[in-house]
Amino acid sequence: MKWIPVLVVAAGLGACDSGPKVIEAEDTPAQGGSAVNSVLQGQTGMATAGGGGQEQHKVVAEETLHTDKYTYVRVNENGQSFWIAIPKSNVQIGTTYYYTGGLMKKNFQSKEYDRVFETLYLVSGLTTEPGGAQAGGGSAVDQALSGGPHSHEADVAPPTSEIAGAKGAVKISSLMANLGKYDGKVIKVTGKCVKLNPMIMGRNWLHIQDGSANNFDLTVTTTEQVQLGSIVTMEGTIALNRDFGAGYKYNVIMEGATVLK
Repeated sequence: MKWIPVLVVAAGLGACDSGPKVIEAEDTPAQGGSAVNSVLQGQTGMATAGGGGQEQHKVVAEETLHTDKYTYVRVNENGQSFWIAIPKSNVQIGTTYYYTGGLMKKNFQSKEYDRVFETLYLVSGLTTEPGGAQAGGGSAVDQALSGGPHSHEADVAPPTSEIAGAKGAVKISSLMANLGKYDGKVIKVTGKCVKLNPMIMGRNWLHIQDGSANNFDLTVTTTEQVQLGSIVTMEGTIALNRDFGAGYKYNVIMEGATVLK
């Protein structure tokens, strides 16, 4: 099977009590693994008209426009022509390709070609044979279209034992067992960066594990640089049920985090 490569998406000054409250860990025992396992991070695809859902699309490439990071492809499906965007790829005109899913953008402006696409579908990749699963997601292409650097998810082995937290840090197991308490609050978490997806939608996406929650990893967004495999203490705001679109949906996430030295 031949595959097309895939990319892997001011607060004003106010009263002294207007900001989120910083919550520190309590010396209470964490609840059992069942509480942790009951909360999962969903990363489901988005259904979108014309290019979405789980139905596989069979298209013929009619025209390509290349940029440094992605490729616009005008394709034809059952007599209807439309544009899709994929990670930069060598697409052959007249060749039949297959893809599943996609994210629709309306009135998307291409600065490189000084034109506006009335409708554009962001697609994670194309394959020349039917039935193949595609890696990545629309958000990865979205990130590339926004001018971000090449992005890919990498991972390393999880911690083999529980990591000692910094002063005031909340264990991930305690966070997961008390989500309502921490929703909207600023907390500290110490853990190992086991996955890294850099500069999607203008931020780095880290997966942090501290060994306390049966290898559950907390997703953290930050603009700071964190080395894959390093043990860090992050401070950020906990948010529940966050849906960024294009498959980036989380039951719990730490946002706007900074690295504590």
